[in-house]
Amino acid sequence: MQVPRILTIILAGGTGGRLGPLTDHRAKPAMPVAGSYRLIDIALSNLHNSGMTDVWIVEQYKPKSLNDHLVSGRPWDLDRTNGGLRVLPPYQGGEGEGFAEGNADALYRQAGYIREYDPDLVLVLSADHLYTMDFRDVVATHHDAGAALTVVTTKIRNNPSDHGVVQVNGGTVTGFEYKPEQPKTDLVAAEIFLYDAGVLLTAMDDLVEREGQLEDYGDQLIPYLVQTEKVAEHRLEGYWRDMGTPRSYHQGHMDLIDGHGLDFDNPQWPILSAAPRRLPGFAGETAKVSSSLLAPGSRVEGTIHRSVLGPGAVVEAGAEVDSCVILGDVRISSGAKLRNAIVDAGAVIGGGTSLDGAELDPDAGVVVIGADGALGTPPSS
Repeated sequence: MQVPRILTIILAGGTGGRLGPLTDHRAKPAMPVAGSYRLIDIALSNLHNSGMTDVWIVEQYKPKSLNDHLVSGRPWDLDRTNGGLRVLPPYQGGEGEGFAEGNADALYRQAGYIREYDPDLVLVLSADHLYTMDFRDVVATHHDAGAALTVVTTKIRNNPSDHGVVQVNGGTVTGFEYKPEQPKTDLVAAEIFLYDAGVLLTAMDDLVEREGQLEDYGDQLIPYLVQTEKVAEHRLEGYWRDMGTPRSYHQGHMDLIDGHGLDFDNPQWPILSAAPRRLPGFAGETAKVSSSLLAPGSRVEGTIHRSVLGPGAVVEAGAEVDSCVILGDVRISSGAKLRNAIVDAGAVIGGGTSLDGAELDPDAGVVVIGADGALGTPPSS
């Protein structure tokens, strides 16, 4: 087939409120993951490995935290004279100005730029998930099906009602419900959508004319296209995890430690990042370390088991850390005992601290400790 002109748009502007204090001072796509990476590295690395080089990132909430990581796009080979990385913040003065009210509205505000770029296909991604995907396979499915939209789907065991639930018949999407109370299937949208560009632009115009505005595409855009166009399914059979809640964020790291999570160390499909230039993680004479990941610049003198330590994190002698995700520059003081916790960057955990997140929040099985050392408030949803 003729190689289509593909534009990728990563929607990275949401507030990430379900992560509580972890996103009080950073955009969710800038969240650290696996010690040395950021969430947005997953989408950008999949694009790099798929040979897709025209990437726009739509920002809104706490953009500096994300821009400091993206810089020019060099780690993902996106610092190009033609094409490459383009960052799209909110703006004033013209069509599309102002702050978006949802992900579909964020996409619609770029409609003028999309028309100017004139792609054949628009690949729309979020930056909240762990997965490996060769997007060229999605393009092939889209072409073979003659689809207006191709939805990447995956089966999940728990809480399909937290996602867009998909019904399919013979590779064609026949139904789509966004976060239904009683999901009809365990098949959900993996937040990867490949649109025919002309169909996408026309559909957004039609919906705005009919409904006045766009908000989330799960409520409006996707159901509308399922009703009016041919929508194909492309199944993602491998690992996929939404990292949008403390529970799922913590579990994604435990999956990695247990050896059945995302493979960050595959030389055939590397996860690229603007990694910190620090000394490798250090374990001192008194350290006891098992089944853990130590990011560059971290230092362990105490006991750490089944945990992830971010850059510059310190576990003092006499401290105990078990089944935790410790972000950058955290200090766990001697005598502290942490289990099933996520500790935000810069926090200092006093020596008298003793807590188990699974006991404090049995529903989530984990607690968040903010940068100020205080326990985070569990999200309402």
